[in-house]
Amino acid sequence: MPFILPGPIRNRMKQKKRELRKKIITSRDRLSAEKIAEKSGLIAEKLYSLSAYENAEAVMFFISFGSEVDTRPMVEETIKRDKLALAPKAAPDTRELIPSQIFDWERDLVPGAYNIPEPSPETLRPRDPKIIDLLIVPGVGFDTEGGRLGYGGGYYDRFFERLKPGVPLVALAFEMQILPAIPRDRWDRPVDVIITEKRIIT
Repeated sequence: MPFILPGPIRNRMKQKKRELRKKIITSRDRLSAEKIAEKSGLIAEKLYSLSAYENAEAVMFFISFGSEVDTRPMVEETIKRDKLALAPKAAPDTRELIPSQIFDWERDLVPGAYNIPEPSPETLRPRDPKIIDLLIVPGVGFDTEGGRLGYGGGYYDRFFERLKPGVPLVALAFEMQILPAIPRDRWDRPVDVIITEKRIIT
């Protein structure tokens, strides 16, 4: 039988995660558009230097929203490099992600679930998750052991299980999103690499 945390402990962990999310997002939202662009550019250059990126034929990116690291230039650069660029479409009923190939950020993406840009019904080009060679994941906060604090929907936790074995999980975050420790459940999968504007954490 799988180990299940007692209810009070589980509730305290959920509460702590909610508080951490609010604190980090509030702090991140104070970054100016110029700072986000500058820091995102530094992160992009580090991503391109990874052998996992250079060797990947198909890369799935989270589509940035609000004050997140801006993934648009990275998606466009990936398309220019003749790699398969994939973006997720959320299915709120099942809390699953559908990987879809995109050719043009402007034409292919529209505000979707939670107002986050995603492939439109007309431009949805579903692809098998097993073709993905590299997954760029979002998150609110991370620690240097690969712990990840997501947004609480569980979409990516479910999606990880559909990938072929060994696919690297790469997180993009600003240095201010790196914490000493992230509360972690037993089933939470750590990321393999975290890229900030200052460093690459493996």
